Amino acid sequence: MSPLRPHGNSGIASDSEKSPQLGNSVYIDPQSAVIGDVTLGDDSSVWPMAVVRGDMHRIQIGARTSVQDGAVLHITHAGPFNAEGWPLIIGDDVTIGHKACLHGCTVGSRVLIGIGSIVLDGAVIEDEVVLAAGALVPPGRRLESGYLYVGAPCKQARPLSDREREFFRYSAANYVKLKNQYLTEHDQP
Repeated sequence: MSPLRPHGNSGIASDSEKSPQLGNSVYIDPQSAVIGDVTLGDDSSVWPMAVVRGDMHRIQIGARTSVQDGAVLHITHAGPFNAEGWPLIIGDDVTIGHKACLHGCTVGSRVLIGIGSIVLDGAVIEDEVVLAAGALVPPGRRLESGYLYVGAPCKQARPLSDREREFFRYSAANYVKLKNQYLTEHDQP
């Protein structure tokens, strides 16, 4: 693998084979890192000190998804212990809280990943889930749609309220508004 090639001050870097693919009106903070085979959907944002590292497998992030400060998004490479590896797949309207770590998992749409939570290889979080701050989703675990999950390892706590379900789109729209301000102020394409 050749060294990573940065793209200006944007925090975007290519590896030897792949460059990040950005949808329309994406904001990537200059103090973040987006590396390799990464696709970011329209109106998504990556905030300071976040790392999105698709250098050994692919990362796909949907529209209006916010990767907040200090979050780490990574994959599991294909090899002798996992023949296919685990890509990282994230849906639309997802808010990924500060310092969360998502590793080789699948996250549906309209999900809140709480601050400092950890989601491990092969885990699946269905649509419309709230994962509480500090929660741990073990490898291979599936979180059912419509519930709050808490703890380490996480457990299903209770069904989501209608108000909590409304928060998914509110949070996504709020971060779209904020990243639009940053794009205007920083004149980033």
